Amino acid sequence: MKFTTMTFIKTTLLFCTIAILFGCTTSTKQAETRTVFKYNESSGINSLDPAFAKDQSTTWATNQLYNGLVQMNNKLEVKPCIAKRWTVSADGLKYTFTLRNDVYFHNHELFPNSKGRKVIASDFVNSFFRIIDEMVASPGAWIFNNIDRSEKSGYLGFEAENDTTLNIYLNKPFPPFLGLLTMQYCSVVPHEIVEHYGKDFRNHPVGTGPFQFKLWKEGVKLVLLKNENYFERDNIGKPLPYLDAVAITFVSDKQTEFLDFVKGNIDFISGMDGRGSYKDEILTPDGKLNPKYASTMLLQSQPYLNTEYIGIYVDENQVGKATNPLHNKLVRQAISHGIDKQKLISYMRNNIGTAAINGIVPKGLPSFSNNVKGYEYNPAKAKKLLAEAGYDGTKKMPIIKISTTEKRLDIFEFIQNQLSEIGVNVNLEVNPSAVHRQMIAKSALNSFWASWIADYPDAENYFTLFYSKNFSPAGPNTTHFKNAEFDKLYEQSQNETADSLRYKTYQRMDQLLMNEAPIIPLYYDQVIRLYRNNIDGLESNALNLLILKNVKKNN
Repeated sequence: MKFTTMTFIKTTLLFCTIAILFGCTTSTKQAETRTVFKYNESSGINSLDPAFAKDQSTTWATNQLYNGLVQMNNKLEVKPCIAKRWTVSADGLKYTFTLRNDVYFHNHELFPNSKGRKVIASDFVNSFFRIIDEMVASPGAWIFNNIDRSEKSGYLGFEAENDTTLNIYLNKPFPPFLGLLTMQYCSVVPHEIVEHYGKDFRNHPVGTGPFQFKLWKEGVKLVLLKNENYFERDNIGKPLPYLDAVAITFVSDKQTEFLDFVKGNIDFISGMDGRGSYKDEILTPDGKLNPKYASTMLLQSQPYLNTEYIGIYVDENQVGKATNPLHNKLVRQAISHGIDKQKLISYMRNNIGTAAINGIVPKGLPSFSNNVKGYEYNPAKAKKLLAEAGYDGTKKMPIIKISTTEKRLDIFEFIQNQLSEIGVNVNLEVNPSAVHRQMIAKSALNSFWASWIADYPDAENYFTLFYSKNFSPAGPNTTHFKNAEFDKLYEQSQNETADSLRYKTYQRMDQLLMNEAPIIPLYYDQVIRLYRNNIDGLESNALNLLILKNVKKNN
């Protein structure tokens, strides 16, 4: 009962805090009509500085506080935000943005008269240079890897031509660049506030977003209030946002979070997987909402740009390569054929997601193609491939060790049982998430559970994981896959500005990956959201962004 009591105290403190914040300037009756969107963030929030928005929990919070030049809509289309229009030079090397002149930073005591000042082009220059500043050490610095700071561009990279015109120079064409600029890393921040607080800007955030910072007691509560001076309006000219506040709690236990949702203490929950989750209570076996909850809540689901897979370390210089069966492509292909991915989805995930029988690129991206052939369940073919690899019954295959985390243990126990049926014995190594990530980065694992969530809606996200110049730990290529043909296609795709031609190149790369099998795709994930039936305007998207500026709550 101790944990339940602490959870009750945290929730009560949050509601009392909100009441006090509103109550200071409004009557009790008015306070009761205030609309507060409440959700829980079980994994916590590390920072409210957009320069460090590297995970979903931080991205969700910073998305309410900040804006960038452009933004992504729910169809994954790049749309204007602070930039009202833009042009790209014929060679794809210069992007020119024309800014709105009615965007202001949140009010703050460090501004003259405590009033937020207007955003100008030089604010973006300062914000972008901050991202690539080694002293800041932003995990988003890679976004600007292709910025041209050579003599050709006047050593600028970013240039404020005047208060409303911003130029960005690239050293080579990169068609997905606009998509990169929608990421929270690229939000505009006021340099004087950042300079004043330094690293403490993480808990003194000032942006331009639909909500502004009010209170953050780490691990307990975060409160954001409506930005009364927000620049965006709805399609009939009404000011956004509609909500008066956003309130976030930090209860780590997912079952307790679910109970809070059922009781109406929070308005929204997202994601249903892993041991101890509530998926079997809330979902039917075919992934529909349990009818007993139909009167109080709604279910949202759609494809999610997240591919879950088994990564295999295939470095040609690995010590012990000769005795490692996973260095044999035929063994990797056999394992892929030995897993019934559709049964995994049905039995282990209540039909949440899609069996990954194509490539690494998930459904939901425009370049996804059913013409990319992966591995369907075929135990007979799996055994045949093992025999071709030399494991025909006379030679015993060494035990294969796969590393996972507690969150995915049930899935990997299923995989373990499946592979035993084709004669592949698997030991599961369960590590804490942080240790698991560190071991992958240090190339300490032969095979491991992994997933990749797209940062922006272009398949380049996924192929950068296999480019040979991106070997971990410095880059994201944790399998150390190296293939000259793949590298050639990857570099070719970087220079292809026509989407249709680039997508064809992507599909060739995806097929090559499946043929070489440095990974075993398991499933393409699905966004699952539950929200109370008094919430309107909460839309889903394949990046699982949380967008609250259009949300209404009926008390």
